[in-house]
Amino acid sequence: MTLFYIVLATFIGGLLSVVIAASLTVSLLSRIVQNLVSLSTGVLLSTALLHVLPEAFESKASPHALFAVLLGGLMFFFLLEKVELYRHNHHHEGDGHHHHHHFDAEQAGRGGLSVLVGDSIHNFCDGIIIAAAFLADPHLGLVTSLAIIAHEIPQEVGDYIVLLNAGFSRAKALFFNAVSGLAAVLGGVVGYFVVGPWESLFPYLLVAASSSFVYVAVADLIPQLQRRLPWRDTALQLAWLAAGIALVVVVVRVSAH
Repeated sequence: MTLFYIVLATFIGGLLSVVIAASLTVSLLSRIVQNLVSLSTGVLLSTALLHVLPEAFESKASPHALFAVLLGGLMFFFLLEKVELYRHNHHHEGDGHHHHHHFDAEQAGRGGLSVLVGDSIHNFCDGIIIAAAFLADPHLGLVTSLAIIAHEIPQEVGDYIVLLNAGFSRAKALFFNAVSGLAAVLGGVVGYFVVGPWESLFPYLLVAASSSFVYVAVADLIPQLQRRLPWRDTALQLAWLAAGIALVVVVVRVSAH
């Protein structure tokens, strides 16, 4: 049953954002993507700091070793960002087309393939993280899946917009986004069979997952929100952030009963 839950969670996470993108117009997606960023920031931080990290530190693993893994994870994702494999689609360029991560009008045409490759690698790693969380505790797997899905929605919406700007048709952009999302399923299956026998490593994998959540939220998403805005827009940001935190708290409490 654990493998079934892993496959189901990764499948939903990989395709839900594609369904959302397919159901909305590009102009509407461009308007709501910042709200989705605020929501996913709250979900990622609350999942890491209120649930996954406490779970890891309640194990018999050495706190010093876990903090070392946390530091190493943050540095690892920093290096991935440097080679443009991890963070490739979160920044708007202001050229009128809502491109992400320095995809300007000239770069967009050749950027579609790199977006798909980078996103596939990212989704594969997410699948491994989900597998490790479910193997450690089904409730933890559920909350971790929620955090990853919440982050995937604005990310995949951003990918979709970039692919359209790169010259992909709407149908082609949705298709390749869906294929990229299915890399999470492959990662989940691989994680189940590779990570499963190494139960003593679960606390370290959970901390590594948390380092991913914290890094993406603090280094990637929050800087997008730190702009001078009218007070109403700032209040809306805070409301979406609070909604993300509340969503995780509710899911944790419900899944525990």
